[in-house]
Amino acid sequence: MSQKQAASSSLRLPLLCVAALGVVFGDIGTSPLYAFKESCAAMAPSLHGADREALVLGLLSLIIWALIIIISVKYLVFVMRADKNGEGGILALLNVGFPERKARWRTRTGQTMVAFGVFGAALLYGDGIITPAISVLSAVEGLKNIQGLRESFPKLDEAVVPITALILLILFAVQRHGTAKIGGAFGPITLIWFIVIGSLGVKGITLEPTVLKAFSPHYALDFLMNGAHHGVKPMLVLGGVFLVVTGGEALYADMGHFGKRPIRLTWFALVLPALLLNYLGQGAEVLRDVEMMEDPFYSMCPEHLRLYLVILATAATVIASQALITGAFSLTMQAVQMGYLPRIKISHTSEAERGQIYISKVNWLLAIMCVALVMVFRSSSNLAHAYGMAVTLTMLITTVLFYFVARRQWEWPLWKALGLCVFFGAIESVFVSANVLKFFDGAWFPLALAVVIFTVMVTWRKGRRILGERLQEQALPLEDFVTSIAHGKIHRVQGTAIYLAGATGVTPSALLHNLKHNKVLHERIVFLTIESLLIPFVSEEKRLDVSPISQGIWRVVAHYGFMEQPDVPRILEQCSNHGLNFHSMQTSFFLGRETIMPTRKHLPYWQAKLFSVLSRNAQSAVAYYKIPPSRVVEFGIQIEL
Repeated sequence: MSQKQAASSSLRLPLLCVAALGVVFGDIGTSPLYAFKESCAAMAPSLHGADREALVLGLLSLIIWALIIIISVKYLVFVMRADKNGEGGILALLNVGFPERKARWRTRTGQTMVAFGVFGAALLYGDGIITPAISVLSAVEGLKNIQGLRESFPKLDEAVVPITALILLILFAVQRHGTAKIGGAFGPITLIWFIVIGSLGVKGITLEPTVLKAFSPHYALDFLMNGAHHGVKPMLVLGGVFLVVTGGEALYADMGHFGKRPIRLTWFALVLPALLLNYLGQGAEVLRDVEMMEDPFYSMCPEHLRLYLVILATAATVIASQALITGAFSLTMQAVQMGYLPRIKISHTSEAERGQIYISKVNWLLAIMCVALVMVFRSSSNLAHAYGMAVTLTMLITTVLFYFVARRQWEWPLWKALGLCVFFGAIESVFVSANVLKFFDGAWFPLALAVVIFTVMVTWRKGRRILGERLQEQALPLEDFVTSIAHGKIHRVQGTAIYLAGATGVTPSALLHNLKHNKVLHERIVFLTIESLLIPFVSEEKRLDVSPISQGIWRVVAHYGFMEQPDVPRILEQCSNHGLNFHSMQTSFFLGRETIMPTRKHLPYWQAKLFSVLSRNAQSAVAYYKIPPSRVVEFGIQIEL
């Protein structure tokens, strides 16, 4: 290895660690802006009493051990081991635990776990909407803590919501340019953020070192067991405590971008220490002056530096929001490729990074909902009631799926897999119960959104399966078709006809319609099947299977992972490596376009109607597969469903 290569290799890990800061840890890293404050608000009256020290130490101990047990142990040590070719996230975990697509549908357990996994994915959309809203709003609210601004602008409180909405709209407006150009700045800004919040915490701890006692789990247990004696309802406080770990799923979902080692190293070396120091510092502020619980984060900062902290916090929350928006794009692409959502226009914003994508419809739906949440809830405290429900349920589903991974793939003994998952599940169940108490205060929103998205995903999946069965009932077996043209006198014309084919054993309906109406066949016919696999990416060597059938008929099967988007022109180019060459001006594409006629025969009428609407609004195969539109012939087919 040359010196240049060695230097490049030695720099790779630090660069990945810095880059991971902006993408992976943005969500959990901005939680100090609101998590401790909301926890204090749940026990505000009691903090004015003589038991303040016990309550603050108990709260801090809960926060410390939540970060250690849920993030450090569950996700960093165990769950991140369950990757699918390096990719993480709840859909990847589902595929690790249940890799066999067909067999998993035959068992009741498999069907239930698939439903859980899909519902968990639907819940993540709620997180992607609430996180940008609460993060940016909590940062902008810091303006109210700057005395000079309050004196100069008496109506500053009223400006917080419009400023937040404007920042969010700008954030969503620039998404179409992709994160490739600005992504390099994310890591350094977040690095500065963690250094600053850790330093603020150190300042508070030096003034009130009593808070260091909170590392003892005794205080957490005492808070849970005896909180009622201090006039506190522990379950209400736990709803705020959970906000400190809301970025746990992001750690796992973004694993494929950076790898396990950089994420683990960055967490233990920088992120966890900075978070612990900051939360301890906030606790010290409240111990010294109970009035600081109104906004303990900004109270740690000297008055003359608060404006700069607000600017840095706003930048950090925008970065955290960016990571979740990008995650929503990736989740949508995975769902489309796995057959849970209709085809949708996906734009690739970087030629170098295949994960850099933009989905306009998803982007502006998120934008509208984020701004609407800010306008309706109007403060981070109100939004905190809606936040956490989706993430707690997703984490609990992750624990359940992890059990099947440990048993089925790693062959752990029952006592080990069950014991570990019961331990994590018991803790997360308590957090779920705590968030249920906030149901009517806003926690219903992410659940309602998840139910809607889950219904759409299940309807599309089930509708496509039934549609495939209906088309196969009407289809002619490929062997019969080949036999018929071998003995028939069908006229063959020059050129190549490509038919998109689903099942490889049947004749595409578009071919039969073409033969019925035009009475001719092309001299060369290609059945092209695009198969989505339960892995993130497929190597170019394994991309294509090309084989001749007979009578000038060829079969091409293109394999794509659920993180990739098919590209038909590229597929045709690669066919030349298998002895099958195409000339663009002599090649035509024949596609079937199904028109769904809703009935009550195969689905409930409302579900058939929903599937019909989804089908009409799905992106055409021509655009999605990048087929040249000038070379396409479509045949309409009506199907009762």
